[in-house]
Amino acid sequence: MTEFATSYEDVTRIRIEDPARIARLAASRSRRTVADTDGTMMIIAADHPARGALGVGSRPTAMASRTEMLDRMREALAVPGVDGVLGTADVLEDLLLLGALEDKIVFASMNRGGLQGGSWEIEDRFTAYDAASIKASGFDGGKMLTRIDLDDDRTSFILEATAQGVTDLARHELIAMVEPFWSSRPGGPGTKVVNDLSPEAVIRSIHVAQGLGATSAYTWLKLPAVDDMERVMDATTLPTLILGGDPAQDDPATLRATWKRALDRPNVRGLVVGRTLLYPADDDVTAAVAASVAMIR
Repeated sequence: MTEFATSYEDVTRIRIEDPARIARLAASRSRRTVADTDGTMMIIAADHPARGALGVGSRPTAMASRTEMLDRMREALAVPGVDGVLGTADVLEDLLLLGALEDKIVFASMNRGGLQGGSWEIEDRFTAYDAASIKASGFDGGKMLTRIDLDDDRTSFILEATAQGVTDLARHELIAMVEPFWSSRPGGPGTKVVNDLSPEAVIRSIHVAQGLGATSAYTWLKLPAVDDMERVMDATTLPTLILGGDPAQDDPATLRATWKRALDRPNVRGLVVGRTLLYPADDDVTAAVAASVAMIR
């Protein structure tokens, strides 16, 4: 008998009356794994809110409504050709209760402690999933954000923590999706973290990221689409997914063109996109997602 929630009120009721249903649904979920694909994937991301990042473009609180975000996630996941989702436990378990994770690949976000704007932002503590809980949930891998700031001593912590995460995931035969950035605070301590998106900086971050952990057998990269992607992707043999970009700065047509150029590289295996597709300027989620799927199929 199906135990899925039929409304958001039902989700809350289940969380009160039958929280063990989450584990039961995870165990019985119809799974589709990376091995079931040709290695090319379209993944919808929704792990920004857990880091306090609620803004999309000119809308600073666009992601504040959880039910609206879930509506948009469910619409995106229903588009033919969408393979799966990336999120934190709160989001993934809501989707699980609603039946939206059936036959989907699932990546779990691991480090969300580097809150946007925090003085400690670079020291991105692992506050979400770990390898054991990802395995127990029947998910496919874990994603780690790894920002490298040579002027911030706390960078050494995140490098060590990411390395441990890569090793632990590999022991469970799970994909470690590492998202590296070469970062700095141009305005000095306590100011905004800025990622260097020059080809040289991305190449440098690739070499650091792919060397983390006791094995790279299960490591994938999650990288921005930048200039000179042929040279950038020549820095690695690891499978790579391209991230969505900054909706506040990037014109959608220009952004899609950069994705397309990146997807032409043989070791680029798809897209992991969140806000850009979930909150497009015209609010047509289905059209935005379908156009992106068409690029990789």
